[in-house]
Amino acid sequence: MKWVTRKSAKVDRIACPWLVRRHVDPQAEFLFVAVGDVERVASRERAIPFDVDGAELGHVDGRCSFESILLKYNLTDPALRLLGRIVHGADIPQDLAIEPEAAGLRAIAHGFASVYGERDREKLEVQMPVYDALYAWCRERLGQRAAG
Repeated sequence: MKWVTRKSAKVDRIACPWLVRRHVDPQAEFLFVAVGDVERVASRERAIPFDVDGAELGHVDGRCSFESILLKYNLTDPALRLLGRIVHGADIPQDLAIEPEAAGLRAIAHGFASVYGERDREKLEVQMPVYDALYAWCRERLGQRAAG
């Protein structure tokens, strides 16, 4: 399945593809386009829009897009929920203090954005291990057995 969002990804627009690839569809393809092109590309490519105004999988009812995907796909793993709170805080400046790790994730995500600019696909690939590690840490923090 294809997914589409705004280009120049930082926090939520990298965390969401990680979540989708690891817990919804390992073969998912992500398109990063100009904000004004998301709807048109979604229609043309039959792609699921995310992290864009008006999208079901966006900032809705106080949730960030990552949390909206958790809800939509009924992902109830407590470690994913904790990761969602960290992503939420990192993505929404007024909620930065929601989890202590949020500030660190925000700094890391913005650092990758500075290094990679608009090369969103590269940015996504190099950050996948960051989210793998953060998810493993969330599992350990909650006393869950680490995966693989």
